Amino acid sequence: MSTPLLSVVVPAYNAADTVGACLVALQRQTYDGPYEVIVVDDGSTDETAALARAAGATVITTPRGRPAAARNSGARAARGAIVCFTDADCAPLPGWLVELTAPLADPTIVATKGTYATRQPSLVARFVQLEYEDKYDRLRTQATIDFIDTYSCAYRRDVLLLNGGFDERFHYLEDQELSFRLAARGYRMVFREAAIVEHRHSATLRDYLRKKATIGFWKALVVRRFPGQAVRDSHTPQVMKLQMALAGLGLLALAAGVMGLIIGWTAGGAWALAGAAALALLFLITTLPFVRKAWGKDRAVALAAPGLLFGRAVALAVGYLRGALAGNTLPAQSPPVAAAPPDPEAR
Repeated sequence: MSTPLLSVVVPAYNAADTVGACLVALQRQTYDGPYEVIVVDDGSTDETAALARAAGATVITTPRGRPAAARNSGARAARGAIVCFTDADCAPLPGWLVELTAPLADPTIVATKGTYATRQPSLVARFVQLEYEDKYDRLRTQATIDFIDTYSCAYRRDVLLLNGGFDERFHYLEDQELSFRLAARGYRMVFREAAIVEHRHSATLRDYLRKKATIGFWKALVVRRFPGQAVRDSHTPQVMKLQMALAGLGLLALAAGVMGLIIGWTAGGAWALAGAAALALLFLITTLPFVRKAWGKDRAVALAAPGLLFGRAVALAVGYLRGALAGNTLPAQSPPVAAAPPDPEAR
């Protein structure tokens, strides 16, 4: 029996400095069957489309519509029964396609999620990598998952399109929204650790904190649609939520203490500062499991981790609060196409 055609979709916006490496990596896959590579040029103003064509990819050019719209365009154009996604700033390892699609030999599985790796020397980027690895430790213990990131994933094309694809009203975390939606409808998805793509993580503290604040904002909108995911999902460590609360309360207590001392409310200010110190100690204690893991891999990151985790908690909390207070900021349009209940054989 012949090996089925696979489709790989790469959304790209002004990705001239990275898309070439991505496409070279896709050309070097060890998958022994046919596969097509579709680059969706999402309204780029640089040489992204020309570079992709020169590398032999099929190029679809669309008006600027954000990654969700680009991925949907690629999925609709795909000829393969399985559609794999990665990003233009990723370079999949040679065995990526083989590993990513292997679980889909089981007809009851509809999607798979892979992992990140990086070679970056930056302390922040190395911390980001260990942050992901901490989450992978959590995913590894679960037979099925409800959380898929599109930097390394595969979907059955018919299931993806039947369920409306990515919600294009989400400018960010559209992959989380889709995977939560599919999980709520009874579809089975799995983690495939060996499906690895190399990535350029945020390399500076400023970029990292800005990204986390953005994630927090859009997470609030996703959680508004799926309230149960605020309690637990297969990807997010529970301690992260505790750290967000401790960091927020600690900063409030610190501000109250300083203000109390300034206005002459000495006793109250002192109590507030003591509370802030206690919350800081509790926060530090919550970081110890991560520090312990990091110590065996990268001691510099381990030493910096408490401060970086505090910055992460504050940025996520601020972003989430903004999203929660923003109300329904999504455009008024019909939600994704409702799907019929999945076939029991596809569960």
